[in-house]
Amino acid sequence: MQNRILLVIVIVLSLVLIIVSSNENTTFFKPNENEEVSSKDISVLDTKTNNIDKLELEDYVIGVVAAEMPASFNYEALKAQAVASRTYATYKMENATQEYDVVTDVSNQSYITVEEMQKKWASDFAKYYNKIKEAVNDTKGEVMTYNDEVIESYYFAMSNGYTEDVALVFSEEKDYLQSVPSIYDNNSLKNFEVTKEFTASEVCQKLKVSCPLKITDIKRSATNRVNTLNVNGEEFKGTVFRNLLGLRSTDFDININNDKVTITTRGYGHGVGMSQYGANGMAKAGKNYEEILKYYYKNVKITTI
Repeated sequence: MQNRILLVIVIVLSLVLIIVSSNENTTFFKPNENEEVSSKDISVLDTKTNNIDKLELEDYVIGVVAAEMPASFNYEALKAQAVASRTYATYKMENATQEYDVVTDVSNQSYITVEEMQKKWASDFAKYYNKIKEAVNDTKGEVMTYNDEVIESYYFAMSNGYTEDVALVFSEEKDYLQSVPSIYDNNSLKNFEVTKEFTASEVCQKLKVSCPLKITDIKRSATNRVNTLNVNGEEFKGTVFRNLLGLRSTDFDININNDKVTITTRGYGHGVGMSQYGANGMAKAGKNYEEILKYYYKNVKITTI
């Protein structure tokens, strides 16, 4: 009887050794080191350090949404921003002429790191980071196309009640970037209308013209933005005038009283493409991110890259 028991034990131990030996030679439970992870990288020039970093596209989009749109905005607006940001990044990648695709400041679209998000949101970091990350993940890989090509998806903060035709701002012809009403951009928003004060000599210095200051012949687009104006006999584009004086938009009124110049602007940004505050208003009114995007970008399709 004891011999039989010993025989059974020997057999069981032999089987265990065989199984263990077999498992040591298998890679079934190990990651495949040769397996390529399906991802798209973007080359980003950090304008603070002048370093060029390779970032996974979706991680980059999280950093852009965090920098470009208030995290408190409606979830559907954040999803619309994620698609617009990914589309813009993809467009730049496909048309890159430098050793990098994008830069981290407003020259392209702003980007912040996780560490910068922590400083920005402090105790709300986890809440806002997870909200933005989810919005990016929910739209993963989605971009906008027009005639089967990725679009240049301009966007900005707040309109004056209408977006602007791209030709009047960037001197480009793009059928999908037309002027549309943006009804949620209005006086109900904080800083919709802002007045900035200068001395006449400050304006002359910034514009590099001689004083006394005289502004005439202001010509406006159909959306009330200034196309051109004459300053001391020299014509300026409204976009150039805005940039030189650091104005919030090209929808402005000017008042000159002796040496005091007051300029009142409406809206914030260049006015082309999606209004971020307008998108938030649409989202709060029940529109989803696809409806928002297809409103601001005409006749586009949303596809996955």
